[in-house]
Amino acid sequence: MRTLLTASSLTLALLSFPAFAEVAKPPVTLVAHRAVYDLSLVRSEGSRGLDSARGRIAMDFAGDACEGYTLKYRQVTVLDSSETGSRTLDTQTATFETGDGRSMRFRSVSSVGGRGGDGVDGNARLKPDGSLDVTLKQPKQANFSAGGQAIFPTEHLKRLIEAGRNGETTLSTKVYDGSDNGQKVYDTLAVIGHRIEGGAGANLEEAARQGDLATVPRWPMTVSYFAEGSADRTPVYRVSFELYENGVSRALRLDYGDFTLKGDLQNLQVQAAQKQSTCQR
Repeated sequence: MRTLLTASSLTLALLSFPAFAEVAKPPVTLVAHRAVYDLSLVRSEGSRGLDSARGRIAMDFAGDACEGYTLKYRQVTVLDSSETGSRTLDTQTATFETGDGRSMRFRSVSSVGGRGGDGVDGNARLKPDGSLDVTLKQPKQANFSAGGQAIFPTEHLKRLIEAGRNGETTLSTKVYDGSDNGQKVYDTLAVIGHRIEGGAGANLEEAARQGDLATVPRWPMTVSYFAEGSADRTPVYRVSFELYENGVSRALRLDYGDFTLKGDLQNLQVQAAQKQSTCQR
């Protein structure tokens, strides 16, 4: 004969019913926006240290999980040194990622002092087993493959936000972004801080005080990029920022090892959210 439920077992039984189950979090929705950051030098060291640095980042992000995501990014940086003189670095990147995070088209070109290189142009896709397959058109025609379950930058951004939502303090994953010669996968480690509510916090840029962000939570994060499989645990570079739940970032720190730049959000234009169709992921 089945025994009667005790008070404690009754509580457990009730909690098992859907009415008491944890409500599933909605999928991450990234807003279309244009953000402009002013760059300045915050740290320099080494025998050929910089005396000053200035520049600007402009990025346009658009799309959704149905149509895919586009990013146009440009960074112009002027580095001044009494040892090596002045150099102007100009990097332009354009990418398209499908909404399911399975494929990416990318193109980038960099120049130093107006002298451009060949650039990088190619397509990347993830096979069913999670391995990476890349076809390059520039700097020369080539095929590149890698295992290890790499993901693309927009998918990485989504996972960072999901990790913040879930109260996780770290996220480790492989990321392929088509940078350098298009044949590098990075091991990344993100350290995630405590959630910051809405417009809370000191020293917010004016652009970050606007109504679009006033009610959006954010998380301070530092993402380190390492050469894949390298025994050297010194990152190739490190990026810190405060990431809003809608994909906007502020308080940038770009650490290149010998020097660090900060990026202050100077202008932000957020487009009105479009109605999502049933393909929302």
